[in-house]
Amino acid sequence: MLQPAEIQQRFSQIQQTINQAEEVTRNDQGAPDDIRDRIQKIAHEMPAAERVMRSNDQTRIIECIDRLEEMGDDAKRMVRSSQPSPQVASVVTRVHDVLSDLKHQLH
Repeated sequence: MLQPAEIQQRFSQIQQTINQAEEVTRNDQGAPDDIRDRIQKIAHEMPAAERVMRSNDQTRIIECIDRLEEMGDDAKRMVRSSQPSPQVASVVTRVHDVLSDLKHQLH
């Protein structure tokens, strides 16, 4: 199991990745609306997720990351079905990967 400081560090990386994804999808005029909306929804969840991460409540942290990773899965599926620009596809894949990696380390 990861230590709280490790979880905080990983979560900080996740936040940076999601911020990048939000910027890329916002600035790419060809980004499909469903992908843009999903990334915005993930970004919207981040303040609450940050509070959960600071709580050091392992059960809540796992549930929170599972929920975020599920949204990342949805975004990745949307990429496969809509074939956005390579930049959008890449950043959405990174969002999914960082969330999935933390999820697997927490379980």
